Amino acid sequence: MATIPLTRRGAELMKEELQRLKSVERPAVINAIAEARAQGDLSENAEYDAARERQGFVEGRIAELETKLANAQVIDPKLLDADGRVVFGATVDLEDLESGEKVSYQIVGDDEADIKAGKISVSSPIARALIGRSAGDTAEVRAPGGVREYDILEVRYE
Repeated sequence: MATIPLTRRGAELMKEELQRLKSVERPAVINAIAEARAQGDLSENAEYDAARERQGFVEGRIAELETKLANAQVIDPKLLDADGRVVFGATVDLEDLESGEKVSYQIVGDDEADIKAGKISVSSPIARALIGRSAGDTAEVRAPGGVREYDILEVRYE
């Protein structure tokens, strides 16, 4: 499996979720299965089926997180020296040339992306258009809704 880029914060959040799944969710599911088994006939026991389904989800997510963390390339944006260029982990202030709207995005890994929090995936059209550019440049973004142009106002590594 290829390396998965993650910011330091993204890796911490994954580790926290993994810890919670192992220490809270897994034991809770085991208890739910034990309680459902105690009710007798498993062939028509909806609680047992639901608990087993939940167990499959929890175990699958644990395996997924362990694999991603094992293959993670953790990047701390504060340690980057990219000479003002937009790179993975950078926070970019943009101005939409058409509407004049100003936005700020941090370029993060696919698993960390959350547009409402201002975090965009490194594989998104806007991030691909920004990578390698510097403050003062104009980026042309080809998105499903059409072509948009953004002025790069500032690039920060925080």
